[in-house]
Amino acid sequence: MNNNQIASLFREIAAAYGIKDEKKFYFQMLAYQKAADAIEQSTSEAKDLYDEGKLEELPGIGKTIALRLEELFKTGKVKHFAEIKKGIPEGVFPLLQVPKIGPKTAFKLVTILKLKNPQTVIYDLEKGAKLGKIAKIPTFGTKSQEEILNALAQYREGRTKSARMVLPFAYEIAGKVIDYMKKCKAVKQIETLGSLRRMVATIGDIDLAVASHNPKEVISWFGKYPYKERIIEAGPETSSFLTSGGKQVDLMVQPPEGFGALLQHFTGSKEHNIRLRTYALSKGLSLSEHGIKKGLKSYQIPTEEEFYETIGMQWIPPEMREDKGEIELAVKRELPKLVELKDIKGDLHTHSSFNIEPSHDLGGNSIPEMAQKAKSLGYEYLGLAEHNPSITNHTPEQNYHLILKRNNEIDRVEKTEKVHLFKLLEIDILADGQLALDEKSLSLLDGAIASVHSSFTQPKAKITERILKSLSHPKVRILGHPTGRLLNQRESLDADWPQIFKFCKEHNKALEINAWPNRLDLPDTLVRQALKAGVKIIIDTDSHAMDQLAVMKFGVAVARRGWATAKDIVNTQSYEKFRQWLLYNQV
Repeated sequence: MNNNQIASLFREIAAAYGIKDEKKFYFQMLAYQKAADAIEQSTSEAKDLYDEGKLEELPGIGKTIALRLEELFKTGKVKHFAEIKKGIPEGVFPLLQVPKIGPKTAFKLVTILKLKNPQTVIYDLEKGAKLGKIAKIPTFGTKSQEEILNALAQYREGRTKSARMVLPFAYEIAGKVIDYMKKCKAVKQIETLGSLRRMVATIGDIDLAVASHNPKEVISWFGKYPYKERIIEAGPETSSFLTSGGKQVDLMVQPPEGFGALLQHFTGSKEHNIRLRTYALSKGLSLSEHGIKKGLKSYQIPTEEEFYETIGMQWIPPEMREDKGEIELAVKRELPKLVELKDIKGDLHTHSSFNIEPSHDLGGNSIPEMAQKAKSLGYEYLGLAEHNPSITNHTPEQNYHLILKRNNEIDRVEKTEKVHLFKLLEIDILADGQLALDEKSLSLLDGAIASVHSSFTQPKAKITERILKSLSHPKVRILGHPTGRLLNQRESLDADWPQIFKFCKEHNKALEINAWPNRLDLPDTLVRQALKAGVKIIIDTDSHAMDQLAVMKFGVAVARRGWATAKDIVNTQSYEKFRQWLLYNQV
């Protein structure tokens, strides 16, 4: 089972506990909800961690749930889960994905309307609602029936409770709302919260916080956002709406004097906040979104820096707030200085429109246009890394001349645009580990990015052997989008990452953090493991158009979540130093 399937199963178990006795099983219900969130947000597959004996690395997974996971992976089922679900109709669980339908409501609807078939329960419920059957159920009525019909319509449009946005998409939506909110004079400061502020790979709802002395005006302005579909709720200090695309945006307002406490409280993961509060209690302090309390005296905290300082530690960057040891280091004031976007000196994985008749898609802009954009971003260098020419449509000699023709254009542009350009290619790693170019063509390159684009389901040992074989070529300096994952679409490759890390360290190869929106690959958890193994990282955009070079910030965010410093990233080096690294050990 993949992470999404496990998260869905855990939510079903939490719902089953709630249906049976919410008070009695409150802590079990909470534990499974928390575990579902942790697994859904994890950038490593739980099954992979289990195979490697590292399930304990998943935050929010206690010993009992870890044992359930082991049983699930060993046998494909969990005996305890069957016992918990006993007596609850199977038709209840598909309804849990429908907005506004909770476990008890689902149970009541399925039981009273006798919706027995889980495969057709959505259709059957909608049919019953249109016939007026829901309105006749005690405590429901016509209004509830209309709301359920609306929720079912949203479900049909793909707006399920578990649907998560990739980080760049959520970031863009939040940016538009923030730009709109900044036009309100009552807004003194506005920030994102939660997983978006921590720059997690996938995001649920978008949470925003505003500092203001006039919450009424802020809430009113928020409710007039021109691209909303409808307001969900609006209170004195909080409000929520659905965007025209069906994404939920939540807003909280707090006076500027206490804004730092609000930011801290609603940014860190649950595990980070629990650890932080435990530490604060040891010093006689009580923490909340309203401030810090010592004895009977309360203190409002205007900034996060002051909040952490009051507790007696360094300010912790949002990306690190996952309870991975950051609090202990902050107490000792030994947090690493994380890499920043301004540290990046060049982008090495870009695709131009120069037609070398590649195996995959071409870029949308010319080499001169890509070079000009790189200069405008302040880069010292740019790598042109089109996909290799198609090996099925060309002879090796034809491939050689196509690459040579492109190289001549790169030389011409480098002189006219006065920006350093590297002659690279993104080369397919074939199913047997061979590169999709011969030695003669490879000799034309400054270096190569090797990437897996096919045969993703090979066994772990075969995938690992295949990657290592490709990396063994002196021209291959970078492993592109290493796990091959596509967020919400395709799982990661099953590879022996410690073995790959060891090889990269010994042979001075770099692993790529591919900043493309639905990749964000290498995942942050593997970034941290790679850094511990002494492996160098390179952050690239995989851009296929010049404007896409701007997604670099999301790759930097992944690096920061992996605790990378500028020294860990090879493309923070100057042109001369990077050139020396790129040409390392080539023969």
